[in-house]
Amino acid sequence: MSEALARILEAAAHGRFPPPDGSTTVLRQPNTRDAGVLAFTAHSVVFTDEDPRWVRDTLAATPGDALAATMNPSFLGALLARTGRHMNTVDLLTVAPALPGEPELELREIRDPGHPRVARAMKFRDEVRVWGTEGGVLILGRGVAGRWEAAIEVAEEARGRRLGERLARAARQLVPDAVVWAQQSPGNARSVRTFQAAGYRPVGAEALFVAG
Repeated sequence: MSEALARILEAAAHGRFPPPDGSTTVLRQPNTRDAGVLAFTAHSVVFTDEDPRWVRDTLAATPGDALAATMNPSFLGALLARTGRHMNTVDLLTVAPALPGEPELELREIRDPGHPRVARAMKFRDEVRVWGTEGGVLILGRGVAGRWEAAIEVAEEARGRRLGERLARAARQLVPDAVVWAQQSPGNARSVRTFQAAGYRPVGAEALFVAG
């Protein structure tokens, strides 16, 4: 695990961000699975096993605003081509402190490793736990640099009952850590609103590179 990346994330979770000096920190990957880019206010973190000199030279050659270079499609495309990885989207990265007490929802844990949602979650996270309730699913697991991450799914027929908000809040009560992270696609405004209503606050943007 990259201790430096874990320290940066822990500090950001508590409102302490890297200096907004327009620079980019380049770190080794925390493991073979996780590589990508984090963008905070006027400071980025690239975590990859590629040559740091190549990363910096490619950033310098990226057209457009230098402050936005790490999230520029030109740079991301070059890094993806070099690593042979792919990505889904640039996500909004959010975090929330853990909450005491028990979830208000009646949740049943799904322990079957062959369950489609469990199997998919295990491709991206470690120590995965999955709970189901009528109309929804909650996933917790360790993602980038060992952080605890939450994801939720709500069936179309269950929408309009604030189920997503209650699932996201339940993650804050079930997480075995001081904070829980979650990513939302900025274009999925419903998901962004759901997590913010459940107490998650934005800390930056994130592009994760997936192997295979």
